[in-house]
Formats: sequence, structure tokens, C-alpha cells
Amino acid sequence: MIKLLAVDMDGTCLNSKSQMSEATVSALKKAAECGITVVPTTGRNLTCLPHRLQEEDFYRYVITSNGAGVVDLKENKRIFDLRIPCRTASELLDECAGKGFGTAAHINEDYYVQGTLLSIIGRFYYGKDAEKSVNVKSISDYVKAENVPVEEIQLYFIHPKSRERIEDILVRYPELSSAFSSIYVEIFAKGASKGIALSELAKHLGIGREEIACIGDGENDMPMFEFSGLKFAMGNAVDSLKKKADAVLPSNNDDGVAYAINEYILKNT
Repeated sequence: MIKLLAVDMDGTCLNSKSQMSEATVSALKKAAECGITVVPTTGRNLTCLPHRLQEEDFYRYVITSNGAGVVDLKENKRIFDLRIPCRTASELLDECAGKGFGTAAHINEDYYVQGTLLSIIGRFYYGKDAEKSVNVKSISDYVKAENVPVEEIQLYFIHPKSRERIEDILVRYPELSSAFSSIYVEIFAKGASKGIALSELAKHLGIGREEIACIGDGENDMPMFEFSGLKFAMGNAVDSLKKKADAVLPSNNDDGVAYAINEYILKNT
């Protein structure tokens, strides 16, 4: 019997236009009404959760920044926290300066964007979801001045050799982990992952692995696949995730999440 559903956001709950359909929202609400703890499990920070989701109150816990934190919204506290230390974050950011990256970071659950251009692009692509982003001239300078740890660093590939450059740089940071996409890399503390965060939340709630289902589409969802009892990959998911899935769903443009909830999860609850 499924008691917890961990569900990714981008590429999973959100379609290719970065929108969450009413069918998806309705299915998630139905799962919650049936007693399932629905947990948005995302690479996003808390303030940049999909605005459609922020309008709802059927969920209490959120796994943010690829597992750097688990937030209890009811108690307004983090029940799991694994961030990049201030010094490490600023050293990496300084080393990447001038090497062809667009830079953003998750800091204290807010989304910081370096420079005006990336901020404009983000607001154009993500719309309302990016309204609360904070624009700064230098994220490294901000981190040093505030002496704060960082949940996640995002480096967008602007130069043709950007990916190759960051791969070479990250070799010198064994205390960090990363997840690559075609356009950017997400960097977080070693040991932070959606799977570790999910296991900590399950422990907190007294829920067993066999009572957990998850739905995802990307490389960064693999750790939660390794911890969940029931695993679903979206039709648009990477091949490595599909191979690990118990079932492959319709794509994010065809309400695959709603299909999983209605046709698999609720029928076994």
C-alpha cells in the first residue's frame, strides 16, 4: 500500500511549456485526499515552486534543490539540511568566473540570478514561477558578504566549451556532486540527493521503502528511484530512468502523472 508519493516537477508535473495541467493538479489532490503524503521533489528552490502548486494546500513537505533540504511547511522548518559551505561555494564560483557560464544559485530557499540577461531569460521562460527570483551583480560576492551556505549552484552553458570546462573544474571538488542536462549543470553538496532526502523524510514519518512511490524524468531523479518501492518514468524520461522503472507513463505533455495516480497508485490503495 502506497503511503508517500514523491513527484518531480520539471519534465514530470510540468509540461514542455512549464505549465501544470488541471488533470495533474486534480490527481495529486485526489491522492492526498486518499491519505497519501504527496511530496513535491524538485531541483527547484522553495520560492520557485510552480505557482499553480503554490496555490494549493494538499502537501506539507517539499524536497528542494535536488535533496539539499526537506522543508516542513506547516512547522516552517527544515527537517533535513545538507548545503554547500560558504567557502566552497564562493571558491567554485570565483573559479568559474569569466569562463562562459550563466550563474544562478539557491540560497536560503530563494533563487539568486547573476546579471540582468539571465534574469530576463528566466522570467521569459518560467513566467510567474520566476517572479520571486533575486538579481545580484555577483553571487560569489553575496555569499561572502552574507557568509551563508548554498543549497545549489546552477551553471548554464553559454560558451561551446562550457560543459567541458566545468567537468574539468569539478574534478577538484570531491566534496560536491552534480547533475548535468543539455543546457546547464546543477551542483550540490556530496551526499545531497533526492534519494537521501526522501529516505530522511520517510524515516521522519515512519514510512517504509515499500510504501513509497516516485515519478520522475531526469538524471537527478535516479537516487529517489533507488530508494522507492514503486517507480514510474515519464514517457519523455531519459533512457536510464526508463530502464529502472516499474512502468513507463505517457509524457509530461499527456498528463503522465495523472495516469500513474489514477491507473496504478489509487487502484492499489
